[in-house]
Amino acid sequence: MTARASSPLTVTDLAITGMTCAACAARLETVLNRAPGVQKATVNLATGMARVETTAAPLDDLTVAVAEAGFKATLAPGKALEVMETARGCGWALTLAALLTLPLVIQMGAEGVHLPSFMLPPWLQLVLATPVQFWAGGRFYAGAWASLRHGAGNMDVLVAMGTTAAYGLSAWRVLAATDASPALYFEAAAVVIVLVRLGKLLEAKARHSAAAAIRALMHLRPDTARVVRDDGVHEVPAEQVKAGEMVVVRPGERFPVDGTVIEGESGVDESLITGESLPVHKTVGMRVVGGAINGEGLLTVQATTVNAASTLARIIRLIEDAQTGKAPVQRLADRLAAVFVPVVVFLAGLTFLVWWLGFGQPEAGFIATISVLVIACPCALGLATPTAIMVGTGVAARHGILIKDAEALEIAHRVTTVVFDKTGTLTEGRPVFRMAEAVSLPVHEVLRLAAAVQQGSEHPLARAILEKAGTDNLAIPPDPARTRRSRRG
Repeated sequence: MTARASSPLTVTDLAITGMTCAACAARLETVLNRAPGVQKATVNLATGMARVETTAAPLDDLTVAVAEAGFKATLAPGKALEVMETARGCGWALTLAALLTLPLVIQMGAEGVHLPSFMLPPWLQLVLATPVQFWAGGRFYAGAWASLRHGAGNMDVLVAMGTTAAYGLSAWRVLAATDASPALYFEAAAVVIVLVRLGKLLEAKARHSAAAAIRALMHLRPDTARVVRDDGVHEVPAEQVKAGEMVVVRPGERFPVDGTVIEGESGVDESLITGESLPVHKTVGMRVVGGAINGEGLLTVQATTVNAASTLARIIRLIEDAQTGKAPVQRLADRLAAVFVPVVVFLAGLTFLVWWLGFGQPEAGFIATISVLVIACPCALGLATPTAIMVGTGVAARHGILIKDAEALEIAHRVTTVVFDKTGTLTEGRPVFRMAEAVSLPVHEVLRLAAAVQQGSEHPLARAILEKAGTDNLAIPPDPARTRRSRRG
């Protein structure tokens, strides 16, 4: 959980566990918005996050409100959108459930095309379906109970009701032994459980992949910094650097903080911030940003903004805001999802009553009721939009495109013209040697001598010359004695 103040409101990010569908997210959002001191709360199912704007509500009150709604809020300092791999340890369970379900599916197909050799005895179908129903499907029972205990319904309720009805009817027919070849529906219950769990696994993988952009940005800041103290230079954790302290940055290292150069000069790669591919010359009095890469010179920098106030932290927060926010279409989907479960349960009950009272066929009505519940199980309605937004903003961030909010992403399809303000936006940002014109010497000789002079340089143009010389297999002379002069040509 992270919190930041923007007077007079405090914005708090909570990592939520226990949500299984859009109905859960909608219910938790309603609970948080009713909590004392809360001005606005937004819950995102895809990210598993709740963002709460409060005036006076203590953090303990928020976590208690979440717990009373049947969920759990966990603390994750500095990593508000660090998506956990909820599928860890579940892959093997899904695999085993699928292996137990496969014979039931084959049995169903064999029954349809009349292949007796592939058909399974009813008792064997019961043995195969039971662990899938109560072991692999146990999480749905737990989720349904937690939801019903708090007076609400979610997708787990539909999964549990539909699969239990199909399994229960089939088990009763096997144990009652009223027919030598009873009509069984074990495969329907097992397949629904396996497919819904597979969907949850894919969802978790998509969330983890989408969060990679934020994790990559977090890794741009070094873990440690060399801080100048009265008794020398000390290596300390980067988050412990305070504004005003002096930090030494060696050639090739990333700047741990935003700051101002007070000693030295060097070329700095700021492509992370500006998109410019060539290094920017920095000398005393010039500003540098955390995460940028120092070039060839040793720099001493006075820290100006650190930790959450740094430029890199603000970029990360921008992506977090986009992934946590809701587009208008998502808000509409959430409102529909909030009433989806009660409506489906009502329709299922109505279906049974019509078949029973209208046609006098309660068993056919029961089977039709199972069909309604099973078909309604997947909750793509409330999950598709937030997952698409999260994945989209994550992919964009990996390509250097920062999307400010979810609504901007939704209306992007209306864009007809895009204007780019600098060449580096459209290029790789890595210069490549193409051609050279020589006056009195052969081109390959000029290239060989230029490569000799550029040996040891980290400048992008120097690397391009050295790569071309290496590709042409030119014999580069030993590194000559030279004096480096910056910004002279």
